[in-house]
Amino acid sequence: MILTVATAPFEGQKPGTSGLRKKVTVFREPHYAENFIQSIFDSLDGFTGQTLVIGGDGRFYNAEVIQTAIRMAAANGFGRVMVGQNGLLSTPAASHLIRKYKAFGGIILSASHNPGGPDGDFGIKYNAGNGGPAPEKLTDAIFARTKTISSYRITTSPDINLGRIGETRLEGMVVQVVDPVADYAALMQTLFDFDAIRDLIASGFTMKFDAMGAITGPYAHRILEGILGFPQGTVMNGTPLPDFGGHHPDPNLVHAKELVDIVMPPGGPDFGAASDGDGDRNLIIGRGMYVTPSDSLAILAANATLTPGYAQGLAGIARSMPTSCAADRVAERLGIGAYETPTGWKFFGNLLDAGKATLCGEESFGTGSNHVREKDGLWAVLMWLNVLAKRHQGVAEIVTAHWREYGRNYYSRHDYEEVDAEAANGLMKALREQLPSLVGQHGISMADDFSYDDPVDGSRTTHQGIRLIFADGSRIIYRLSGTGTAGATLRVYIERYEPDASRHAIETQVALADLIALSRALAGIEARTGRAAPTVIT
Repeated sequence: MILTVATAPFEGQKPGTSGLRKKVTVFREPHYAENFIQSIFDSLDGFTGQTLVIGGDGRFYNAEVIQTAIRMAAANGFGRVMVGQNGLLSTPAASHLIRKYKAFGGIILSASHNPGGPDGDFGIKYNAGNGGPAPEKLTDAIFARTKTISSYRITTSPDINLGRIGETRLEGMVVQVVDPVADYAALMQTLFDFDAIRDLIASGFTMKFDAMGAITGPYAHRILEGILGFPQGTVMNGTPLPDFGGHHPDPNLVHAKELVDIVMPPGGPDFGAASDGDGDRNLIIGRGMYVTPSDSLAILAANATLTPGYAQGLAGIARSMPTSCAADRVAERLGIGAYETPTGWKFFGNLLDAGKATLCGEESFGTGSNHVREKDGLWAVLMWLNVLAKRHQGVAEIVTAHWREYGRNYYSRHDYEEVDAEAANGLMKALREQLPSLVGQHGISMADDFSYDDPVDGSRTTHQGIRLIFADGSRIIYRLSGTGTAGATLRVYIERYEPDASRHAIETQVALADLIALSRALAGIEARTGRAAPTVIT
């Protein structure tokens, strides 16, 4: 039986850089999730009888909302729902399913790298038919609908058994439960030289992968330990748990400390990696060497032709504006396009679809390519393994050799989390007002609020972060994050280019010390936010 349930709008159901994210307690309010899902369906055209992919990262409340989304898809006229077994799908795997099976789109239940559990975060986002996050035109339409919605449609059917692979029917709609890993694993084997990686393992190469109690556990167990043959125990924290086992599933040096403490010391494994809550981010480290996401993008781009999937070369490289300029130097050397976009993977979609870019990356531990339309944590790990296998060098050797060839972009991000939103917005407003007067001071040659003109569709996106660019190429960037669920997160990015190889071994915070001090003084961070130091430094 299909019901039409009366409802009323909730305030604040505005999607951020990748969907709607709120506390679990908010999503558990009656009608809250249903309102947002119905608003997605009401903003789409032509999906009757079509396929919808649904899956999530297994966080708390994932199981309940997946059942709700399935019942609402049936009530709204979809012909088929493809859902991961036990409701599990990594974000890049969901993107691949949408693309491979030509689905109309997909609903992904995740708050990415945010904490889980009853008091943690939850999220819902819609991915379009290209497999990528909904473009701003669609998210704007969804938000507008949330403000006027008066009812939603849902069936009264019992829960579907998502533990059993196969097909069932629900109100005329087919519910297809699929192995969440199989199609993704097959794709990876077309992109990378698994035989070369097996030879690397046979030579005695060791690694640790930290799934952080999140979605990539099943993928890493199947691909790293199963198909490639790394020893059992290579994958840490490999069972997805509703609260991620207490981990904050953000793969950085702070939250992946357990992995870092294993890999970084002398005598540790040769290679270490981690991924986040929904599987789209990555941390790359080697014995004694942390690879920044900005450097990782540049190094993978410079070595891409060592892998089967990219042997013909790259069409271009795209990076988010706050990401360091290291990849730009590789693009210049290769004679290919370099694109600077706002933060948010959706901005790469047009470039990838138009064939202008092949590799993309964000400083927030996200790297990916045109194989899907999302960033992809395990893809980055496998690409690094392929490069290591072909170059017969360790991580530190490859990184330092890259710096010698291209110069080093010293780079750091300072996050001030859960700052009072009014104070954070006031800080950004004051900075914008200062911009004209800052040029000529402290060596600043350009100061602006970044705007992006999409080279494919001509759309313009404004107010994407304040840039202070210095005459020597150094940069200070300020922006407010769109991924938090409490207060505001102020992100400050500091970068300095150093061509002199004799100066490449300086500790990053020391190399950037004067710019860090200037970044705090110019914005009046402590005076305006009450924060004397960042919450997290990466």
